[in-house]
Amino acid sequence: MPDARRFRRRLTVVAPLAAAGSLLLTALPAAAITGGAGVGDPYFPDDGNSGYDVTHYDVHLGYDPAHPDHLDGDTTVTARATEDLDRFDLDLKGFRIGTVTVNGRPAREVTRSGAHELVVTPAGRLPAGRPFTVRVTYAGTPDHEGWHTLQDGGADAIGEPHGATSWFPSNDHPSDKATFGLTVTVPDGWTAIGNGVPGRTTSGGGRTTYRWSEDRPMATYLATVAIDRFTVQKYALPDGTPVIDAYSPGALTDPATPALQAEIISFLSSKFGPYPFDSAGGIAINGITDEGTPLALETQGRPTYSGALFDVSMVHEITHQWFGDSVSFTDWRDGCIAECFAQYANQLWDEHLGADLDTGFYQWVLEGNRDNPTFWDVPLYDAGPGTELDPALYDKGSLMMHALRRYVGDDTFFATLKRWTADHAYGNASWPAFEKLAAQVSGKDLNGFFRAWAHSTVIPPQKYLYPGSLAKLRPGAH
Repeated sequence: MPDARRFRRRLTVVAPLAAAGSLLLTALPAAAITGGAGVGDPYFPDDGNSGYDVTHYDVHLGYDPAHPDHLDGDTTVTARATEDLDRFDLDLKGFRIGTVTVNGRPAREVTRSGAHELVVTPAGRLPAGRPFTVRVTYAGTPDHEGWHTLQDGGADAIGEPHGATSWFPSNDHPSDKATFGLTVTVPDGWTAIGNGVPGRTTSGGGRTTYRWSEDRPMATYLATVAIDRFTVQKYALPDGTPVIDAYSPGALTDPATPALQAEIISFLSSKFGPYPFDSAGGIAINGITDEGTPLALETQGRPTYSGALFDVSMVHEITHQWFGDSVSFTDWRDGCIAECFAQYANQLWDEHLGADLDTGFYQWVLEGNRDNPTFWDVPLYDAGPGTELDPALYDKGSLMMHALRRYVGDDTFFATLKRWTADHAYGNASWPAFEKLAAQVSGKDLNGFFRAWAHSTVIPPQKYLYPGSLAKLRPGAH
């Protein structure tokens, strides 16, 4: 994602669930075993939940653009208990809750806790190691942190790091990835676009139902639905991968986009390894009516763009399909494993088009910030709460990637990237794990390099600023 964002902290007040219908409210036994709220992320301690791992989301939505303040939802979460559970949490902000069932039986109790915790007590204990399903029906006004209305009356669901809580109950943390099914019913004339590949579309009674499925594990913040009067283009990459692009009314459609997108994916695949998903494409939305929305987001398999699909943004967001989507964060200290690579990919694309990165990008950015201490004062790993996606990850991070490339050499650098994307495909990994892999592949001690670039808050020493062919740029060099 090409811009930094700030996010609100969470409350911890416990309150009864509103409009719980016929749910039976009874107290837990004194020895009850409960899953915790939060997975222990040092930046967002209330995000996600412990006690279970989600394997699949099946999200059903009903939306009428004539009533933009209302969303109907019916979501089934399939998970595996990692410990005995008498109670567990889901993340969901707002909404009136209709029914909650666990393994087909009405929940014994459902309460609210804090800003987004839905606390569910099943009728009986869920044993460790066993799968279970929880189905939640809900309706009401979705929260604008992750649900955004569009100028023409449609809607778009995007938000990082925790926009999923605005539209479906989830374990909303990147460390718990799951496959995803989406079914959306809208009035005739409107189209719903999601992640993955399309399924059967059916119509009746003035409404159309769209189905999408993403069969590769996905972090919840990468899930999306976009509803608008889209113009949809379908084609295929040379290897047969289906591509679906959707354009809102007023978004720029360029006939050169299909060929350009195919070229970008082919180029990035040559650097990072095979494209990781079963579909590709983009969603170009137009005219978001609320504030605070990112200009683009790497929604899995089909990034979301503002207004158009153009090369700079496409290179960045498509790179995230490897770095951030297929290989996702362990926790939010690891932003560099997504943004440092995605930003450097823009430089690689410029090089592909003929640019000299040493004397162009690298020298220009370095000389422009040599005497600017604020450029260097955010570490690239563990940047800090509120700065988890700081601009440093994009600018300083891209410099670091080029310096690392010159330090270990091209063959080793790109071999490391391909090894990284293969070893951790469809999983989670940390920035320290990348440092370890880079040292292993290069056969070099990289501790000093990474201390200077990724963990320091001052400009690196000259030996790390000017390795390899960059030495010619060193002040006083001839």
